[in-house]
Amino acid sequence: MIPFSPPRMDQKIIKEVIDTLKSGWITTGPKTKLFEKNITEYAGHKKTLCVSSGSAGLELMLRWFGVCEGDEVILPAYTYSATANVVIHCGAKPVFVDINKNDFNISVKEIEKAITNKTKVIMPVDLAGFPCDYNEINALVRKDKIIKKFHPKTKEQEKLGRILILADAAHSIGAEYYGGKTGALTDITVFSFHAVKNLTTAEGGAVCLNLPEPFDNQKIYNYLNIKSLHGQTKDALAKVEVGNWRYDIIEAGYKYNMTDIQASMGLVELTRYDEDMLVKRKNIFDDYSAAFSIFNWAQLPVYKTENKISSYHVYLLRIKNINERQRDKIIQLIFEKGVSVNVHFIPLPMMTYYKNLGYDINNYPVSLDNYSREISLPVYYDLTKKNVKKIINAVIKSVEEVLSQISEK
Repeated sequence: MIPFSPPRMDQKIIKEVIDTLKSGWITTGPKTKLFEKNITEYAGHKKTLCVSSGSAGLELMLRWFGVCEGDEVILPAYTYSATANVVIHCGAKPVFVDINKNDFNISVKEIEKAITNKTKVIMPVDLAGFPCDYNEINALVRKDKIIKKFHPKTKEQEKLGRILILADAAHSIGAEYYGGKTGALTDITVFSFHAVKNLTTAEGGAVCLNLPEPFDNQKIYNYLNIKSLHGQTKDALAKVEVGNWRYDIIEAGYKYNMTDIQASMGLVELTRYDEDMLVKRKNIFDDYSAAFSIFNWAQLPVYKTENKISSYHVYLLRIKNINERQRDKIIQLIFEKGVSVNVHFIPLPMMTYYKNLGYDINNYPVSLDNYSREISLPVYYDLTKKNVKKIINAVIKSVEEVLSQISEK
């Protein structure tokens, strides 16, 4: 069976992790700090905080901005549960909006319709690694009529004076938008380094601070270190200095820190990410598109335009003129041919928890349509050309088998 998305684990990563284990420093320490520095240099934003997961990073920044009960956060209906769950954790209301027809990303027009005087944050999601329309979203929150709707309740909200853009870039490290890399495209961006991501630290994530003046991103970074470690004023690395053992707890913070073991993996992957990982993944995307482009039933994903370049995280193939049941049958047939595929994602208004809160998928017709026809194909570093061909053949045969059954009815 061809797997869907195994991580790359090679000797370089193993060597670096062993070096960390032998160093005796396995929690947050020098390698985590170096990884933060290297991410900042790579993406071009102002400061990076590494955390235990992308979800932790999103929630940390919502809480830093003071999002709480009575507030609203706008996000796409088409995303993974983490994007909305962190809003729920803060006591705020997720406001789902529909997506674009072509690229699975949040619709700027739908965002504008959803803004109220309770809106505190907009969370775009770079689904499958393709950047959202950040120029339009950044401009939207700066419109006079939108600013007038913003009612700040905390000092951070007063200082910003508008809705915060908190980008969920779990899929898109390395993606580009008008020549800039994800991480430096808006106020705050959060990466995920989960096991299935392009760049993995097994678990982990990073908060990319890029806040405008008068914010001091270094001071915010310093404070977030405290907030992400139980409100403790010194981490373990700081306390090893001679006579520097004493610390204070200034708030009831969280346990969101990354370890040096995780950072070791990330340090290796980041050094070869653009020239190796992204090249390999792009080649797989191109092979899929070349193979499926000759079929009228194939709707190929958008992963490169004049102004956008994907990180090639997930290949989102859509099959034209089918329904959800027929899509599921195609998936079953592909599995029977020895190929693992997936669906990214079931829209959140279809999930029991969110349905019970009153959300209805029929209010998001584009999300429903895209979901019902989407099949995610394997994309990972060690996927061979031979297996890419096997995947392509399995998909073609399975789709055409189902389509022939439809035509016979």
